[in-house]
Amino acid sequence: MHYTLCDQFVDLTQNAIEADSSLVQIDFYQTDSILELCITDNGKGMDEEQLQKARDPFYTDGKKHPGRKIGLGIPFLIQTASTTNGKWEITSKKGSGTKVFCSFDLTNIDLPPVGDIPGFFRQVISMDGEYELVINRKLVSADKNLDYQISRKELISALGDLSEASSLLLLKEYLEGLELPD
Repeated sequence: MHYTLCDQFVDLTQNAIEADSSLVQIDFYQTDSILELCITDNGKGMDEEQLQKARDPFYTDGKKHPGRKIGLGIPFLIQTASTTNGKWEITSKKGSGTKVFCSFDLTNIDLPPVGDIPGFFRQVISMDGEYELVINRKLVSADKNLDYQISRKELISALGDLSEASSLLLLKEYLEGLELPD
């Protein structure tokens, strides 16, 4: 089971990246009481049958993760949303990509903790592959307001190879700095 929402979001973003996407976009919107996440990719996409099967925790095509017998990313999202008065929607078109949307009531006592947002961003930005990742982050709360966009391509241009420890450290510091109040 995932400990935090961000753990689930990493899994869902990894699915998007591994769908042969050249572009993945994450829209992460948050207030004091609501968190909305939308992950959109231009990868392989799924037909209606595959989309239905993806909701089954005991289904995996065996190709993406050859050693796995189950696929839990989407089922965990559905379970978390369903048990905490959240919302979810997954749309996909074969050959065009997939869109995963979820919304959570942050005041619900059964909701897992949000988790490490900069850590989530760092993990998905540094995943292997040739893809562009754009993150749009907006936070509107009583304590602070944030509104920024991150481009993986621009970060690689500035930091270099994201598999190097020094680049990852700079990326960590940069992302944590973006989350500081004005």
